[in-house]
Amino acid sequence: VQLQASGGGLVQAGDSLRLSCAASGLSFSNYAVDWFRQAPGRERELVASISWKGESTYNLDSVKGRFAISRDNAKNTWYLQMNSLKSEDTAIYYCHSKAGWHYWGQGTQVTVSS
Repeated sequence: VQLQASGGGLVQAGDSLRLSCAASGLSFSNYAVDWFRQAPGRERELVASISWKGESTYNLDSVKGRFAISRDNAKNTWYLQMNSLKSEDTAIYYCHSKAGWHYWGQGTQVTVSS
């Protein structure tokens, strides 16, 4: 089972990025999936989750209204649309799912310059 995160990059404050997590080896269509992030010197934190039915929740007040999590079960892929990026969003972003086991993607770096 592999989760392949992609879409990160170096952007300026106010820009947008769309992260993708493509899963293989297991169908995640019946499981909730998430995005976490870890900034330098800080612990990994949950950013957003989406249930198997498509119900999204945002764990961080700082991203509400700016980030949107979505999924495409036919592609076994989930996304994080990030708009109005801020320097404090700089982190490595990890996709995750607890599908009987904790599966993690390898992380994709997002750097926002102010």
